[in-house]
Amino acid sequence: MAKVDMRTERSKQSRQEIMRKILDAAVVEFSQHGFQGASTQAIAERAQLKKSQLHYYIEDKEALYSQVLGKVLDSWRGFFTFDASPELLPREALGEFVRLKLDYALENPELSRIFTMEILSGGARLEAYWPGAMEATHAKVSKIDSWVQRGELRPLDGRLLIMHIWALTQYYSDYRLQAELLLEASLTESTVRSNIEQELIRFVLLGAGLSSD
Repeated sequence: MAKVDMRTERSKQSRQEIMRKILDAAVVEFSQHGFQGASTQAIAERAQLKKSQLHYYIEDKEALYSQVLGKVLDSWRGFFTFDASPELLPREALGEFVRLKLDYALENPELSRIFTMEILSGGARLEAYWPGAMEATHAKVSKIDSWVQRGELRPLDGRLLIMHIWALTQYYSDYRLQAELLLEASLTESTVRSNIEQELIRFVLLGAGLSSD
């Protein structure tokens, strides 16, 4: 019985490892070519599988793309939770929000670009994800609006503040090449990342009527 359990566990681990390779390959292909341009043949080759093997593990390209989109949305929803931390002061919460979003953009540029490309193509495949994404965003907007009402932030629209933070940070994944050309440095350098982070946080805090000190 123990030998059967061990074989089952090894089989499970092997399947998980193959699926990880498939998803990693899919992220690269979708980020470079979009949904229309990516092919299961190219994904299989990048994952070091035959196309027939790939389709043993996935239903089709559409299902695989949905998994990738779900990974992006789940990540963003999972760690942007300043609305759930009432003990944080506005400047602390907003600073952490900027930091987390920038870190994700810099460390997961392919995933960030997939979302952008989907939006640019009309976003039809995001319809199933919008309700959850909007619920999470509205919670943050409500928190920002409560700070405004209490006079802790200058009068502003919480929705616009969220969108501005998004645009400022998303630039570093979608326009990474341009950013590195302008800065004459790689965004992987710790000092470069630190300077970007500090400047963005200072910019957002001052724009919200807060001291950046």
